[in-house]
Amino acid sequence: MLTESKDKTIERERIKRYKYLIREYELIKKKKHHKFKFVTDFYNLHGLKRQTFIKYYNRYKQTLEEYSLAPQRRGPKWKTRRPIPFIEQKVIELREKGNNRYEIYSILKPKLKNSTPSPSGIYHIFKRHQINRLKPKMKQAKRIIIKEKAGELGHIDCHYLTPGLLKEVNIRYYLVCIIDDCTRIAWAEVVEDLKSITVMFATLKCLNLINERYNIRFERVLTDNGAEFGGGPNKKNKDDNPFERLLKEMQIKHSFTRPYRPQTNGKVERFWKTLKDDFLEDVLFENIDNLKDELMQYLLYYNEHRPHQSLNGVSPFDFNKICQRIT
Repeated sequence: MLTESKDKTIERERIKRYKYLIREYELIKKKKHHKFKFVTDFYNLHGLKRQTFIKYYNRYKQTLEEYSLAPQRRGPKWKTRRPIPFIEQKVIELREKGNNRYEIYSILKPKLKNSTPSPSGIYHIFKRHQINRLKPKMKQAKRIIIKEKAGELGHIDCHYLTPGLLKEVNIRYYLVCIIDDCTRIAWAEVVEDLKSITVMFATLKCLNLINERYNIRFERVLTDNGAEFGGGPNKKNKDDNPFERLLKEMQIKHSFTRPYRPQTNGKVERFWKTLKDDFLEDVLFENIDNLKDELMQYLLYYNEHRPHQSLNGVSPFDFNKICQRIT
């Protein structure tokens, strides 16, 4: 009882002091104070921190209740920053299937909306449960699950062909490529510019060929934030972008990579390196038709004959057949 009485006395004194300070503060703001011209001098004299005082001042002005000037009881901050146990458990379950933090974020975002932890928050969950490093069992689980998801995600990117590949000079060419996240089946088209309409038609060709030859229909594609893909300042005007309209007509969902994180689209970035090492390096093509013909032959070799290390040494074509048998 004595302790409670002492606490009440301290609280009353605090409220009395803050009411006095608020009156003084308002006089200064109205330029009517006889002593202080600036609130900084007022803070310094009374040993106040501006942020703390303004917090209590605003709280009092909103409620006009004396109790708002007393310290508020609260739990520890670290608990309020943690996701609810249900969400944390979902993150752990997805991690055990081999997903990284960006994949988990993209999986949970449509379902949990504003309750989804950020990628960095997901990583903190990994660390708390000591699952920030993939174990062999988790890697194997991811491979098994991926086998069931051919066509679930396609990585799309554009690549500038360096000068010197063609005898033609002063002509710039690009590649537009789509690669299946699961089977690594890829196709690319040569284009002369990166206008959205050009990229749209090249993507349509790639999608149709992969569907016809390998029986893969994409549910979702991942691109960077380039304007040709409807990113950047045009992100909100999807109906005005040819690439976005194509995906809408084909009922394909569109996701963007995190800005300045090319690793998010790492599979297609790795494909560019393979293409350079196997096909483009130290080669001179007669003309653009020669380049297109040679590229088509290489892509058929890449998809149907070339062993792929991440697929346990089988070709993307053979791996795709395994996936289709499983599903």
